[in-house]
Amino acid sequence: MNAVISRRTLLLGAGALTLAGCAVPRGAPSRAEVVAGAGTPEAGFALEVVTRERLALYPTWGRDAHARTGWPAPAGIPMEQRIAAGDTLNLRIWDAEERSLVSDDGARSADVSEVTVTGTGNVALPFIEPVPVAGLSAEGARQRLQDALREAVPSAQVQLSIRQGRRNSVDLVGGVANPGTYPLSERNLALTSLISSGGGVSESLINPQVQITRGGHVYRRPLRHVLDKPANDPAIIGGDRIVIESDPRSFTALGAAQREEVIGFDAETVSALRALSLMGGLADTRADPRGILVLRRYSSTAQGAPDTRVVFSFDLTRADGMFSADEFALQDGDIVMATQAPATTAQRVLMLFGAVLGTGQAVSNL
Repeated sequence: MNAVISRRTLLLGAGALTLAGCAVPRGAPSRAEVVAGAGTPEAGFALEVVTRERLALYPTWGRDAHARTGWPAPAGIPMEQRIAAGDTLNLRIWDAEERSLVSDDGARSADVSEVTVTGTGNVALPFIEPVPVAGLSAEGARQRLQDALREAVPSAQVQLSIRQGRRNSVDLVGGVANPGTYPLSERNLALTSLISSGGGVSESLINPQVQITRGGHVYRRPLRHVLDKPANDPAIIGGDRIVIESDPRSFTALGAAQREEVIGFDAETVSALRALSLMGGLADTRADPRGILVLRRYSSTAQGAPDTRVVFSFDLTRADGMFSADEFALQDGDIVMATQAPATTAQRVLMLFGAVLGTGQAVSNL
């Protein structure tokens, strides 16, 4: 009876070993499995083993969609704001004459409120022709209106205040404590001054990016670029629309690492080695440091790329591989995979086989 059970145990173990070799439960594929057939038409991708000599080639294969745009000129010395179409003027007109055209009997002044600067840059007042004021300072507009009024009211004196309209205001849309529309009280207002007026940048933003929409142009730079150097702090002009948001770029983390998820860029440049750190590092008992892969897609028009799909491979057991991983810049949408070590698969097979043998031994003891 024991001989029969032993034979059954051996058969069960052999069958389990055969099945285990075909399909062992794993958290990630091996490097050999992922890159099998690389460079062949059937595979549809190219394999690139990253070394120091090859690093300079990769930036020429295709532009990153996050490449920097132009940037407005830096802010200069603050100057008085100029009147623009859409601004609203409030005037107080003083007249010393006994019988005044502009004030009631006994009154020395009259208020003319909510006078809007037209699209042509003029304002209209009683008794005089339209007066062009767009482009003038507050004092320049006051003097011009006073001169025009004195043709009808010789002793007229004018006081003037301005409420800025849309063309002399900016929209701070998001990314700050107090978003909203902010009137410009001066020209050459620096971007950082506007951000300060909005209560500062939200601490929840990751690697904040600044986007300025001005007419038909969109400018985008990292906030750090603006803060690091005064010459990068641009002047804001009326009509600008400013948004501050987290870096929209991300990569997908997969395989034998501590995290498997979509991870956002936390810096302007994220290297393959930094990406592994963001992934929580390699899983000590499963990952193959010789098989760290970055999978990337290129457009069909990309110059120099060997294929529209390229797998970059890093060997972190070698100094050159480690340095190269730290100098290889990820692009938006890359896939970073830590492959599984072959020894891990063999170990799981042996563990499964041992479990089967243990089961067989338990049966034989019955």
